[in-house]
Amino acid sequence: MSKLSPTLHMVGNMRLLHTSDWHLGRTFHGASLIDAQRSVLQEIIDVTANQQVDVVLIAGDIYDRALPHVDAVQLCNWALSELRATGATVVITSGNHDSASRLGFGAELLDSAGVHIIADLDRMLSPVVCDAEDHQVAIYGIPYLEPRMVMERLGAAKASHESVVQAAIGEIDEHLATLHNGQKPIVPVAMAHLFAAGGIGSDSERELSTGNLDVVPVELFEHFGYAALGHLHGRQKVRDHVRYSGSPLAYSFSEVNQTKGMWLIDTTAQGIGSVQEILVSVPKKLAVLKGRLADLLNDPELEYATEAWCQITLTDPERPAEAMNALRTRFPDTVVLNFAPEGGEKASQTSSYAQRMAKATSTEEVVGDFLEHVRERAADEAERDVITEVIRATREAQVSQ
Repeated sequence: MSKLSPTLHMVGNMRLLHTSDWHLGRTFHGASLIDAQRSVLQEIIDVTANQQVDVVLIAGDIYDRALPHVDAVQLCNWALSELRATGATVVITSGNHDSASRLGFGAELLDSAGVHIIADLDRMLSPVVCDAEDHQVAIYGIPYLEPRMVMERLGAAKASHESVVQAAIGEIDEHLATLHNGQKPIVPVAMAHLFAAGGIGSDSERELSTGNLDVVPVELFEHFGYAALGHLHGRQKVRDHVRYSGSPLAYSFSEVNQTKGMWLIDTTAQGIGSVQEILVSVPKKLAVLKGRLADLLNDPELEYATEAWCQITLTDPERPAEAMNALRTRFPDTVVLNFAPEGGEKASQTSSYAQRMAKATSTEEVVGDFLEHVRERAADEAERDVITEVIRATREAQVSQ
């Protein structure tokens, strides 16, 4: 039999803050983000206090891995404690990066502390019910559902995200009908970690499944006043009442143009009164640069990138020697280096490598073509001298044997 979490008594309209995808413990191309994550979590805490938020919704992927590093666990403990210190209730659902069993450990005990963790199907039907002056808000958390693991339990028709989420929402709809007692209007709010149809993804998200089997129709959430979604890292509106908060930090260069933040939701007896964007600052910016090495090193308009994480694509006709070292003299946090010669000349040469090897008339030519192929730069005069000397010495050694 399902049960309700303790009812929260509040006056006036309800104010919710929607955030998700903290990915605590994640690195950026090998560099720790713990300090940056602490900085942005402090902003979330400050917003919660300054905006007098009643309930903070965290829609999955609290951690970046099922076995988070101790630093990530300590950071999470600090953040949740600080959020509760503002007076806000916290509701958390599990994401595909989280270990549901570990995240949900002690959930019943934490209920009494005002932190509600919904990481399994049993608690999915235990909504957090918040009591405002003239209405109630019933918050249903849908934990991340792995189709093959939950389809039988939910009675889903097949092992797809659409099928299991549809079945889960069907159970929630039935439970929600039991809450209506005629005394106050109820505004239902859903939390879920999934890929809703119409959402725009980023490179930093882990695919939930191959093909389109992970896509969930947004129409499944039409009966909710608001659906606080997690998984996609770009903050976006799929429908007026169905939104992703996105990750508070950028976790890939595909997010370079995203504006990070959260959604602030006010509820009324009539439903959702307003939804506002709340932006957060960026501890360290991203820069995606492209051009010839000399131009990048001397362009004054690129000064902004000298303190950013950089992904750089060089377009020189040949790959410059020691390119990464040269770039880091100006852009010390260059973490990705690509090479795309202007005009596609090198692509043509690379594609004809087999033909060039077949036409080679000397060992020196074979070695030279191979060197150019693997590093995308022809041997210079000194290197050609070395190649010739090594081949000569090898031949003499073979003759002497």
